[in-house]
Amino acid sequence: MTSETKILLSIGIITFLILGAGIFFFTKNTPISAPQSVADAGVLIRDDSHKIATKSATITLVEFGDYQCPSCAAAHTYVKQILSKFPANINYVFRNFPLNIHQNALIGAEAAEAAGAQGKYWQMSDTLYDKQTEWGESSNPMEFFMKYAADLKLDTTKFKQDINNNQYNNFIQKDLADGNAIGVNATPTFFINNQLYTSSYTDLPKTIETLVTSITPSP
Repeated sequence: MTSETKILLSIGIITFLILGAGIFFFTKNTPISAPQSVADAGVLIRDDSHKIATKSATITLVEFGDYQCPSCAAAHTYVKQILSKFPANINYVFRNFPLNIHQNALIGAEAAEAAGAQGKYWQMSDTLYDKQTEWGESSNPMEFFMKYAADLKLDTTKFKQDINNNQYNNFIQKDLADGNAIGVNATPTFFINNQLYTSSYTDLPKTIETLVTSITPSP
C-alpha cells in the first residue's frame, strides 16, 4: 500500500467517524416525537384556555389548531356541527398552534386573541376559518382583519394596536409550548377526554355521537 493510499484511507475513516458522530448527536438531541395517546389534563387545558363549556357536559374536545391551515378550516365545519347538535354534552377547548410553514398563521392567532379581548373571540375564529382563502396567503392580512373587526363592530383602533404590539404573543406561545410538551406535531390535532383522537376529522361527529349515546343514560 503506497503512502498516498494510506493517507486517503485515513482521511476516509476520519470523515466517516465525524459524520457518524454528527448523526448520533443530531438524533440524540432531536428526537422525533408523536402526540401522547393520553395527555396530561393540566397541560391539555389551562384555566385561561378558550372554552365553550357547560356544566352538564360529559365529553371534552380539545383542538390544537392553526387558522391558516386548510385542514383546520375543513375540520372547523365538523366541530361546528358537533357543537350545534350536542350543546349540552360537549366542552370544547381551542388551543393555538400556528405552524411556521404558514406565513400568516401567527398573526391570524393574534387577530383572534385581539377580538377575544373585546368579547368576540369565537366570532372572529369563525370568520378567520370561513374567509381563510382571502387572508391566508395575503401579503397584507391586516387589511382583511381590519374589515372583519369592523364587521364585528370592534374598536378597530384598539384591535389594530393590540396586534401591532403583539399583545397576546405570550398567550399564544404558551399554547404552543403546551402542544409541544404533549407531542403535537400537526394541525388539527384533537383530544377527546384527554385521549388522542387518531381518526379523520370527517369521522369526528360520528365518534362524538357514539360517545354521547354511550355515556348519556337512557330516560
